[in-house]
Amino acid sequence: MLELRPNCETCDKDLPNGEVDAFICTFECTFCADCVEGVHKGACPNCGGNFTLRPVRPAAALARFPQSTKRVHAKK
Repeated sequence: MLELRPNCETCDKDLPNGEVDAFICTFECTFCADCVEGVHKGACPNCGGNFTLRPVRPAAALARFPQSTKRVHAKK
């Protein structure tokens, strides 16, 4: 099951479930659209893989399996 991380790992922007600007790689690294396109040029800085839109967890499932609260942010 996807972890649904709550923020962009680069700029720390909040990315709640359902956010249309949330992207993930195959390792669930999570970034906003601005960082995916502008900063990382479509390649994950952690694994080198590509990104896809993060799926939305339906409300009924979200109640039972909530979004993660653990924030991941790259140290500068």
